[in-house]
Amino acid sequence: MNKIEELIEKLCPDGVEYKTLIELGDFFGGLTGKSKDDFKDGNANFISYMNVYKNPALDLNLTERVKISPDEKQRVLEYCDVVFTGSSETPDECAISSVVTQEPKEDYYLNSFCFIWRIKDKSIFNPDFLKHLFRSETLRKKLSKTASGVTRFNVSKKLMGDIDIPIPPLEIQREIVQILDNFTELTAELTAELTARKQQYEYYRDKLLTFENLETKIYKIKDIAELYLGLTYTPNYVDSGVKFLSSKNISKDYLDLEDVKYISREEYEKSTSNAKPKKGDILFTRVGSNLGHPTIVETDEELCIFVSLGFLRVNNKLVINKYIKHWMNTAMFWKQVENKVKNAPKANLNSSWLREFDIALPPLEIQERIVNVLDNFDKICSDLGIGLPAEIEARQKQFEYYREKLLTFKNGSATIFTDRQTDRQTDRQTDRQT
Repeated sequence: MNKIEELIEKLCPDGVEYKTLIELGDFFGGLTGKSKDDFKDGNANFISYMNVYKNPALDLNLTERVKISPDEKQRVLEYCDVVFTGSSETPDECAISSVVTQEPKEDYYLNSFCFIWRIKDKSIFNPDFLKHLFRSETLRKKLSKTASGVTRFNVSKKLMGDIDIPIPPLEIQREIVQILDNFTELTAELTAELTARKQQYEYYRDKLLTFENLETKIYKIKDIAELYLGLTYTPNYVDSGVKFLSSKNISKDYLDLEDVKYISREEYEKSTSNAKPKKGDILFTRVGSNLGHPTIVETDEELCIFVSLGFLRVNNKLVINKYIKHWMNTAMFWKQVENKVKNAPKANLNSSWLREFDIALPPLEIQERIVNVLDNFDKICSDLGIGLPAEIEARQKQFEYYREKLLTFKNGSATIFTDRQTDRQTDRQTDRQT
């Protein structure tokens, strides 16, 4: 019997109590009444959407700035607050959690696209336990169901309030945190090493795609490729049929066709051809945290895409599709993106200005040589079957397995409720006898 099993046997042999979020705490919104100008030369700490999305424990060092006047009544973050992403163009990015695991030494103000769940009794939870709990697969499935929408999805706090969570004794919470944090620390060390390699790759990629002494021609994207966008409405899903893709299916370095939704043949036939990518097309994310991520379609399968995606169909007499894919990851591409979305609270790849982006193209034979070099370097940094990427993937799966095991508790709420009923009946009998 391991230590956690011993603690459970000692402290909660009949299971742990579960309570709903609304029983345990209250929901509060982020900043209100702010304009774009308020985020220029700010005087106060601002927690961005991406800070919440990327960090299970909120990073209070990576803060942006916002203007807050002395008489403003804006809510600030507190220790043990759980912050959620409340709105996104994709449902998978809604209700992603981040926890304030350290006591804030200054005032921190939250993005308006996020909201706070504030616990009434902070003494019953270890905040580091909550950072793992709310990112567990079991709870994520429940949380994602609270979001609804068509082209933009919003979380229902009423539905979220009905979700119940376990409240194991603090001693058990601390032991679980220690085990899971050890996993994440090891993964972080491996990831840091891989990040260094990727930075080296990115340096050489940008050098290769910057043509200082080579004759090139500057094109607009509209001159070398056709640009298409996905369906602007949510279709009716079926159990099987034509695969329907969203941004989650291209979040990796390949097209993921395992976890997909399906639409009927009839739905596919009536859908616009703009939403039907073909083999060789370059899919890219138009919205969300993985904005602009390019992936080449390598299959002949019929596919249909949601509006969160777009695709480029290149003129292969002028450009190689893999060359465009590498270019979409360079500083040259992203500088043009940033010039368009500067100071916007949420970035989108707008098709009208994407068509006007400039790209320098050398002859096809030079493009081919550049692609071969970058593909080989990219494989070393990204291939999940070899080296560091494979080890990190294995560690992550191991972490996720133990996280689900450790955060799954026998629900003792029914037993507790029955015991309380029995206690009340005994009290009434005693009162009558007295």
